Amino acid sequence: MTRAVYEPIDTPKPVANNVWIVDSGPLRLAGMPLPVRMTVIRLKSGKLILHSPTQFSFALKEQLEALGEIAYLLAPNTAHWSFMREWQEHLPQTQCWAVPGLGERPAVKKSGLRIDQVFADGAPAEWDQEIEIVLLRGKGLVEAELFHRPSRTLVLTDLIVNLEGEKLPLPMRWGARLAGALAPDGKAPVYARGLVKAGGEAATAAAQRLVALEPERVLFAHGHWHERDGAAHLRRSLDWLLPK
Repeated sequence: MTRAVYEPIDTPKPVANNVWIVDSGPLRLAGMPLPVRMTVIRLKSGKLILHSPTQFSFALKEQLEALGEIAYLLAPNTAHWSFMREWQEHLPQTQCWAVPGLGERPAVKKSGLRIDQVFADGAPAEWDQEIEIVLLRGKGLVEAELFHRPSRTLVLTDLIVNLEGEKLPLPMRWGARLAGALAPDGKAPVYARGLVKAGGEAATAAAQRLVALEPERVLFAHGHWHERDGAAHLRRSLDWLLPK
């Protein structure tokens, strides 16, 4: 097993009341290992939200079903959807939420992924005000950020990438540093920052909304997540987008 991942993998690990993470991977980026993470939120109804589902397995499905009914699958940006089709096959009753525009992408159409709902700003009525959605729009990039109010947990996807150098092969360590995605001060990779900043005032306003939520912890898909002092970490990670 490569050291790039956060063991144990493919098993739910509690991080807050009614919030778990599932670390998985590694994915391969230009042949180099990249850890990936799913977040699981249990609503007051007992239903589970799977945010950015990782690789499906029957063992993982069984572990999650011990926590609650798997009811929602979330594709929170245009890159994090590729594992969802298999989850749908084995859980056809689930409802799939996706960012605007994902369903029009040729690769998504070809995959047969079913999209039932499209994210909008605010709190979906289906989730009884437990979840707030902040849509961050850039040029050719949309990401839906989730805030779980009861636990004050902010769930991002690629808006922060915080890769630990000691877990990476040396060439990837250098690449992460150049991209600005190396822990402890990881941000969105430089190319993604350019796309987000092209969103102008709306993207800046979305970042300000995220900071104003004052999260206790911040979760994201790749790298070492922020277990405490989340608001302070978030401000540092978004300093490139927030007003000076």
